[in-house]
Amino acid sequence: MPRVEFTPILRRHLPTPTAEVEGDTVRAVLDAVFAEHPALRGYILDDQGAVRLHVAIFVDGEPLIDRDTLSDAVGPRGEVFVMQALSGG
Repeated sequence: MPRVEFTPILRRHLPTPTAEVEGDTVRAVLDAVFAEHPALRGYILDDQGAVRLHVAIFVDGEPLIDRDTLSDAVGPRGEVFVMQALSGG
């Protein structure tokens, strides 16, 4: 099963447990996590279901390509990492 991890900085705001869930796309994997932890959805996704600008997601170490529908494939042993994006100067 794919493994989903969240950066520790997100723990300041919400419980972000590491999870192993079913799913073959980022959308399916995250929906499985949100089913158990619904408060995470609003922090990670906007009202249209796209990844919020301040969030970065990586699949097997590669940045998420489809930030709108989250259709990037996740293998059965895939790793999805969700983190708060940093900006500034």
